[in-house]
Amino acid sequence: MKRPAILAVVLTVLGVFCASLAADAQGPIRIGASLSLTGTYAKPGKYQHEGYQFCQKELNAKGGLLGRKVEFVIYDDQSMPPTGVRLYEKLITEDKVDVVMGPYSSPITEAVANVTEKYKKVMVSPLAATTSIFKKGRKYMFMVISPAEVYLEGLVDTAARRGLKTVAIVNEDTLFSKAAAAGAADLAKKKGMQIVLTEAYPKGNTDFSALLTKIKAANPDVIAAATYFDDAVALTRQMRELNVNPKMYGVTVGGDLPEFYDLLKGNAEYIYGATQWEADLKYPGNKEWFEAYKAEFKREPVYHSAAGYAGCLIYAEGVKRAGSLDSDKVRDALLKLEIRTMFGDYKVDQDGFQTAHKMVTFQWQKEKKVIVWPDDLAQGKVLFPTPPWSGR
Repeated sequence: MKRPAILAVVLTVLGVFCASLAADAQGPIRIGASLSLTGTYAKPGKYQHEGYQFCQKELNAKGGLLGRKVEFVIYDDQSMPPTGVRLYEKLITEDKVDVVMGPYSSPITEAVANVTEKYKKVMVSPLAATTSIFKKGRKYMFMVISPAEVYLEGLVDTAARRGLKTVAIVNEDTLFSKAAAAGAADLAKKKGMQIVLTEAYPKGNTDFSALLTKIKAANPDVIAAATYFDDAVALTRQMRELNVNPKMYGVTVGGDLPEFYDLLKGNAEYIYGATQWEADLKYPGNKEWFEAYKAEFKREPVYHSAAGYAGCLIYAEGVKRAGSLDSDKVRDALLKLEIRTMFGDYKVDQDGFQTAHKMVTFQWQKEKKVIVWPDDLAQGKVLFPTPPWSGR
């Protein structure tokens, strides 16, 4: 080999070595977030945390991002929006994280968005579903899941197609649940159903006896409940205690978690729920991801795990395409990005609002969640009508 050729090889190797040293000298890309590890939203919040952890592990196994390792910096916001605001301020101004990812839930995301926008930090929000969050002129927010307003669409459509006429709609008095309830009401009206009762209850409520007495008097065919986990469980238990027997009963968040069935056992049978993801959906790499997650955490993932993981992947893809952590470059890349992950489709409008992802409705049948809506994704038939509590 001639000396110039040898010199070129040496310089190339030296350049790669120096670039590697520079990346190491920079340290990891630090991604900040608060999550609901305790408090009202702790069950789904912990699943989202596992999704982030798994994404970090897999990104680092493939060389990280921009030649640097990835490291999450996570704090517990205790399911409280004001705490989330304080923690995102800390992450950005004191911890000086490179980037941020979204917290769990719409109420906390709505609160912290004012912080992330102020500092022009891109925030992919894996588990914020309320449309209004993304329609306020914010520039740096990106939605991953389907909107709150369609969570109960499968329940309402299934009821209408079976000739049911009346519905009672109840919800926790917080941002996501109010939007989900409003969406259910709009859908029911379009299907020609009569709404016989609508009522909100406070966050953290555990006594539903007065509300259920009203529902029992109204005698609806369907109860559509815009819930989180704890209220979904408490509401179901007290429906049995007070012998409230609609022909169909469905919840939003909470009903999809394995803990829902673990706590309620046979009382969970026939109940409908909404989910953004299930292991049996035929998305690329979904089954392999499911098995890898189960091996890692010794439990099956739920849609909150999958959304957290997918949101992290989507952000990483935006960074790769931008070739930078610069917020405006990453923002432009995410606005243009169209991708299908193990979670489903990602595509957003100019507000960062999700336009491609699809939800499904399941029913608990013989200890398993069976997807029953929409028809093209259904894996089983609806068990209808729901028998009275005494007959389960």
